Amino acid sequence: MQGRENCAPVTMLSFGRGRLSIEPSAMRYIEPHGHMVSRVTDDYLDMVTAGCAAVCEPAFWAGFDRGSVDGFFDYFAQLTEHEPKRAAKFGLPHFTWLCINPKESEDVALAAEVIGIIPKFLDRPTVLGIGEIGLNKNSRNEMKVLEMHVDLAARHHQLILVHTPHLEDKLKGTRLILDVLKGDQRIRPERCIIDHVEEHTVGMVLDAGFWAGMTLYPETKCTGARAIDIVEKYGAERLWMNSACDWGVSVPLAVPRTALEMRRRGHNAEAIDRLIYQNPVQFMSQCPKFRLPKG
Repeated sequence: MQGRENCAPVTMLSFGRGRLSIEPSAMRYIEPHGHMVSRVTDDYLDMVTAGCAAVCEPAFWAGFDRGSVDGFFDYFAQLTEHEPKRAAKFGLPHFTWLCINPKESEDVALAAEVIGIIPKFLDRPTVLGIGEIGLNKNSRNEMKVLEMHVDLAARHHQLILVHTPHLEDKLKGTRLILDVLKGDQRIRPERCIIDHVEEHTVGMVLDAGFWAGMTLYPETKCTGARAIDIVEKYGAERLWMNSACDWGVSVPLAVPRTALEMRRRGHNAEAIDRLIYQNPVQFMSQCPKFRLPKG
């Protein structure tokens, strides 16, 4: 089996001017979907130690339903101002996506207010696009809010990151989402990633020309072993892996751990690097703001 000889941890050099100085890891990866506002700073340190080169944070549910547009304004400020500073203490670039999450989309009037303030944040230097939009329970109100988000993204020429429902609602929800996206002639599939795909939805997403994200959860969504099975069946083109680490049972290091399992199963270093680093870079570089430090 070809590949790097080991995946040695990095060495801490110093704490200088409030920032860690860290040697590069033997493995590199992008965390393209991580809800870092729900994580402690130790998670940032662990991710950088494992070789994380950048983290991208879609807007998400706060663990409770926010009751006003002001709450979302403060949240968007947190994502675009405060969280990048926290990540920078560990030398980690932080990018974000903005939306009102499907979990909070039943109140269409509130959703309209929230979507109305998003353009105020779109020019900020770390905003990549609109996400994670989509469906939760496949309700009519969620569909209305999804269409509003898609229109916003189209009007402002933004990338789109999509949340697909859980468990038994995933197949129906994915079909509904694809219908909305394909029904808007302004939307280019190669600029949209449909996240949380599983074995029964990944084919339809890739066949329609979209990108597909595999979310690595220990209990729901897709385990690392299942994700590798999907890669071995469908190939690595237009696929990425993410941890989506959030308030629930999730693992911030799910991507590098799955990379180690890929190596054990015979995938070489080049194939692993393509999936966990080059693919996210390829997709997100469609936004000119996505730039990684050289060296």
